Amino acid sequence: MSRGVEIRPMGRLAQVSLRADATDQALAARLAEGIGASLPTAPGTVASAPDGERHTLWLGPDEWLVVGPDGSAPSIERAIRDASADALVTTVDASANRVGIDVVGPAARELLGFGCSIDLDPPAFGPDRCAQTLLARAAVIIWGTGGAEATTYRILVRPSFAGYLGAWLADATDGLADRPG
Repeated sequence: MSRGVEIRPMGRLAQVSLRADATDQALAARLAEGIGASLPTAPGTVASAPDGERHTLWLGPDEWLVVGPDGSAPSIERAIRDASADALVTTVDASANRVGIDVVGPAARELLGFGCSIDLDPPAFGPDRCAQTLLARAAVIIWGTGGAEATTYRILVRPSFAGYLGAWLADATDGLADRPG
C-alpha cells in the first residue's frame, strides 16, 4: 500500500442493466427474490445479496445495475425474465461496458477527491452508496464497498478509459500527504 492507498484492477464483472416500474411493489419483490438482492429505492444506494455475490445499484428512479461475478450475466438476466414474465421490464447485459478498479485504504477518499466533485465524506457517501459521476474527466460509477470507514471504493469505468484512469490514480497518489506504510 503506497501512501495509504492501493489501486487494484478488478477486470470484468457481470453487469446487467435493469429498467422496471419502481412503484410496482409486487414486481420489486419478485425481482429481489430472483436476483437475490432487493431493488434499492433511495437514490444512490446499493443492496447486496446475503452471500455478497450480487449487488443492485440504484442508478435512477426506474433503473438499476445488477453486478455479479464475471460470467453470471446470463443467469441474472434469466432470473429477471422469470420474475417479470407478466410485467414490462427491460434488461441488457452491460458486462462489456465497464471494468472495475478498487481503490482501497485510509487515503482512498482523499485520492478520489482530487478528481471527483461529489462529496465522498460520510454521511453523504459511505458504504453501500453509489453515484454516476466524472473522475479525472472519465465517466464512472463510484461505489462505496468498504465498512463503516468506507475505505474501499469500486470504480466502474469503460474499458477504453481504464488504462488512463489507472495511470491517473497512480499519478495522483503523489498528491497525498506522506503516510506510513
